[in-house]
Amino acid sequence: MAKAKEGVQRFGKFLSGMVMPNIGAFIAWGFLTAIFTTGGWFPNEQLATIISPMLKFLIPIMIAGQGGYMVAGNRGRVIGMISIVGAIVASDYTMLMGAMIMGPLAGWIIKKWDRWAKTWTPTGLEMLVDNFSIGLIGLALVIFSYYAVGPLMGAILVLLTAGTQVLVNNGLLPFLAFFIEPAKVLFLNNAIGNGIFVPIATEQALTTGKSIMFMLESNPGPGLGLLLAYAFFCKDDDTRQSAPGAIIVQFIGGIHEIYFPYVLMNPRVIIGPMLGNFAAILWYVATGTGLVGPASPGSIIGFLSMAPGGAIVQVLVGVGLAAVISFAVSSPIVRASDVSLNDQSSSEESAEAVAATLVADKTAITAGSVAKVVFACDAGMGSSAMAASRFMKRISSVRPDIKVTHSSVDEIPSDADVVVCQKTLAERAHKSAPSTAQIVVINNFMNDPAINALQTQLTTSATTQKAAVAATNAASKATEQTPKPVNDVMTAKDVRLGLPSVSREEAIRQAGRMLVDAGCVDEGYIDAMVERDKEVSVYLDNGIAIPHGTNASKKFVKKTGVVALQYPDGIDFDGNKAYAIFGIAGKGDEHLEVLAKIAGALDDKAAADKLRTSKSVDDFLKVLS
Repeated sequence: MAKAKEGVQRFGKFLSGMVMPNIGAFIAWGFLTAIFTTGGWFPNEQLATIISPMLKFLIPIMIAGQGGYMVAGNRGRVIGMISIVGAIVASDYTMLMGAMIMGPLAGWIIKKWDRWAKTWTPTGLEMLVDNFSIGLIGLALVIFSYYAVGPLMGAILVLLTAGTQVLVNNGLLPFLAFFIEPAKVLFLNNAIGNGIFVPIATEQALTTGKSIMFMLESNPGPGLGLLLAYAFFCKDDDTRQSAPGAIIVQFIGGIHEIYFPYVLMNPRVIIGPMLGNFAAILWYVATGTGLVGPASPGSIIGFLSMAPGGAIVQVLVGVGLAAVISFAVSSPIVRASDVSLNDQSSSEESAEAVAATLVADKTAITAGSVAKVVFACDAGMGSSAMAASRFMKRISSVRPDIKVTHSSVDEIPSDADVVVCQKTLAERAHKSAPSTAQIVVINNFMNDPAINALQTQLTTSATTQKAAVAATNAASKATEQTPKPVNDVMTAKDVRLGLPSVSREEAIRQAGRMLVDAGCVDEGYIDAMVERDKEVSVYLDNGIAIPHGTNASKKFVKKTGVVALQYPDGIDFDGNKAYAIFGIAGKGDEHLEVLAKIAGALDDKAAADKLRTSKSVDDFLKVLS
């Protein structure tokens, strides 16, 4: 069953891979239709003549070219574009489905030809063979598509359109919601939307000016209602607090994948989106509402931008109806449930795996060696892009040397060190990722323990601190010079021992005050130190913390300085006790020697104990000398 689902996901991903890069062309065509056709916002007969050729020729050729490119690169793109022209001319129907067949087929054929031709092509004749092979094979394929693919796809489109009309005439179309919503949360949304509904809807829109099929999968209302139920009634604080952020991402950003984990952790709640979408489709059928083009991404903005002139109210009512019903049905289910985004064993196990893999000295990957983190989702354009952006912001102030990016789960870069993906895509990630990469499996992209563990391990190990400090200074274009001895940066007057325990924030402020008194920083740096600790804890390990400012606070730094505060009874950092706190302000590389010694203390428990128990400043400084 798992392999079957994975196969469907891969197939849907492949279809989506041909459509999504060209979605801008669909949107441009949709705007032309909404604005300039008869009954549009601003009817214009001359500009309306662009609509039909754009859909009939340009978009299918672009899709076929992309399909060929996905299989055989640029040569596949060229022959894919050639091959579909025959089918376009042979049929009165839009050849989107034909393009999805001919493009990859042509790319596969030219790829096989090129592999065979390399074995016998004489040196110096490579260009001649390459060009003539595309011309001759392209000729054969365009004839094949004219006589075979065009008529066949035309017949299939007739059947699909007729079947859709039967569903509409018999009031059965709303029942598709009971198939669409469960399939979406299994990450089949791209296969359904781009592989099935868009081709049918495009053909309908060409003849009627709109299509309800554009609205079936992309309506943001069902997901909005579900997330609102979690925002108001979820018993788990973390899950409830994460829901408002997910609402913005889903409803405004159009990334539906963000609400899938909320369903997967409590499958009964899928009833809400199913009934919400059912009601919306029923409304759209009753009022004859449709969109003129695909709403991609499926946000409220995308929905309204593709609404025909005079139909915005009907579109909004359908979205609102879906949201209200989804909310009403989901709320009692959420209220009665004790599940949370963070209590699932897979997340906990993955968090532990992250810690074990990145901390252990003898593992293949250590925190200091991680240079690239890749967030992967099905299409590589929605939820993974959002998650990568959020994660980059979380670690950039400490680890600017790490590149955080996103990709399709089937196209993970070969230089990825860590790959983050959701549980349902883990098998595909293992197949696509390089063998040396660490796979971090999560349940959701918003607030998952495994992501938090990854952040912690990448930003708090001793090895990481050395790499991070060097990278931060390089990024800030610090002056290059040989690090000065410890005593040139931190002297006896910069150390305070035997201080009474205070709150975490007060301890950080005390360190900041010492830097101000030493003439190293301005007052604004103290608040930046506190803010930095709120973003990512400044506690490291072995009873040591290193509060410092954010990247934005570098403007407050006058000169390099390091101060030390000893709290024999400790300062609480989320359950960890810090006994030695080093306040840092760096303007060049002068403080690197001190940080290197601090990093050494992290690896040497005896040295860390001396920092905690030293009774004299000289003994304290000797540990760092």
